Formats: sequence, structure tokens, C-alpha cells
Amino acid sequence: MSVLTQEKVIIAFKNLGKFLAGSTDDLESAKYSAQNTNAWFTPENIKKSTDSFSAMLNEADIDNWFQTIDFSSSPKKIGLILAGNIPMVGLHDVLSVLATGNTALIKLSSSDDKLIKAILEQLIIIEPSFQDRIEYVERLKDFDAVIATGSNNSSRYFDYYFGKVPNIIRKNRNSVAVLDGSETFEDIQNLGADVFDYFGLGCRNVSKIYLPKGYDIAKFYEGIESYQYIINHFKYNNNYDYNKSIYLVNAAKHFDNGFLLLKEDESLTSPLAVLFYEEYENTGDLEEKLKAKAGEIQCVVTKMQLDIKTFKFGESQHPKLWDYADNVNTVEFLKRL
Repeated sequence: MSVLTQEKVIIAFKNLGKFLAGSTDDLESAKYSAQNTNAWFTPENIKKSTDSFSAMLNEADIDNWFQTIDFSSSPKKIGLILAGNIPMVGLHDVLSVLATGNTALIKLSSSDDKLIKAILEQLIIIEPSFQDRIEYVERLKDFDAVIATGSNNSSRYFDYYFGKVPNIIRKNRNSVAVLDGSETFEDIQNLGADVFDYFGLGCRNVSKIYLPKGYDIAKFYEGIESYQYIINHFKYNNNYDYNKSIYLVNAAKHFDNGFLLLKEDESLTSPLAVLFYEEYENTGDLEEKLKAKAGEIQCVVTKMQLDIKTFKFGESQHPKLWDYADNVNTVEFLKRL
């Protein structure tokens, strides 16, 4: 088998981006199987994810990304424990390992064990040299480093087992939005994508909004009305009904438009079908609060000019290749091994 080079990786990634813009029988079969296995993986959400990765793997961005990458001449074995909350969420970690010339030992999530495998099979078809750099495992062993994504609970388990090797261990994170009251109907509609894409299950989904004191909640609800269809999904609907009943029984103050509950709460992590909100009076104080919570926040979505990294409305689920999870540069981590 021919030797894998950085040039081959770049060409293969560009071709993979083009592949994801189209389809094959094998990929369609994997999509169908994933839908039947995981009810959250609807055809629409799978398409959103494949479209997002296709856009991410555009030629210009790949060229820019690889300018920051050192290709290893002595591959390390990198254990990857992938999440499965949204379709193909772990693919970026796999690509980062392969981009740096290393070998990916992949522990797939049982919630997403078909789509990534089908895409990587296509990558091997595009460039057969990847065959020796991709391995699926049930248990990690004989690894040089670990990248593990999970919950706050699972992170303690990961720390115990992998704490003695170089690692990136990711915990729960949430995304927030900041409004100043000047947002247009279109702005709020775009924000709806940050809230509702993938049913709000991703760490890049907005789970809390910060509103200026006295903000009219009706303006927000009017802007997201086009997402009303989400209530037709039985699992989302079950969560909506459950949380609504809890609030009603406990006489907890909340707003309700029939498919999304709004509740005032200082926490960043809201239940599914619920969006927490908090009012603010001073932008500077809010910036300091967000900086203090940086370790819990994945994305800040706003049109305002803040002294922190932000995403525009509607863009939280469309990261670039260099928008690393938890703001930890995976490529730099791999470079230091």
C-alpha cells in the first residue's frame, strides 16, 4: 500500500467534501439504518449534518487549515471516544487525527455507529492509504493519547482511566445567545436555527438567552413561529409535555407558545424543549459574567460587538475546520505529542 502523505490527505478531504454534497447507495443505506436506530436522527437532521461537513470541507478552508498543521512522519495512536448526541458529531475529531498523520482508534457511540463509519469507508475508497490509519475498537488499549467526549459524569470516568496519558476530555457545555432588543424578525428567525437544529441536543445549540431588561418576549416568539413543526416529533413532544407539566404543578412562572417553554433561570443548561432566559442591564457586566462562565459555554451567538468570540445568528451549528470544541485546539494538542 502506498505511503500516506499530507498532499494525499488534502486531496482526499477535498473529495470527501464533494462526496458529502451528493450521495451513494451505501451512504443512503447508512442514513436509513441510522434513522431506524435513533429516532432523533431524522432525515432532515442527517442532511443538516452532511451539508454542514460538506461546507466545512471546502477547498479554500482546507488549504487554510492545513497551513497550521504539521504532518507526523511517525504516527501516534490516538484513542477517540465519540459522542452520539447529533449525527456525525465526532467526525471532526477523526479528521483532525488523520490530518495530522496519526492513527485513529475509534470507539463509536452506540447512538451514532453507522454514519461516521459509512463516511470513513468512502474516505478509504477515495484514498486507500487511510486503511491503516482507521481502526474501530470496543475498548481502547495501546494508545498514545486520548480525546474523549461525554458528560460531566462520564468525564470523571475518563479522568480515572486516561489521566496518565496526554488527553482532551470534554464535559457538558452549552451555548448562549445575547440580544439587545434591536434584532429584526429575520435575526430572531435565524436564532431559531441555533435553538432548534438537531432538536437542541448539541453543545452548539443555544440553551439560554440573555435579554435586555424589559424585553418583550412576544417579539422572540413571533420570530421563531416557523419552527412550530418541531412539536410533531414524538420524542420532542414528550419532553415538552413533561416539562410543561412540571412547571404547572410547581406553579413555576414560565412562558409557553405551544412548542417552546421559556423560564427565567441563572443556569446555562435547560431541559429539552425549554429555553432559559436571564435579563441584564449593563453590557459590560454581562461580558464579565460570560467570561467567568467561559468553561461552560461552547458558543455565544449575537449581533452585538462583545469582547469575546461570537457567532452570528444562525451560524452556531456551522463551524469552520478551525472552530474546535471547547476552544481547545485539537491540532495543536496532537502536534505536541
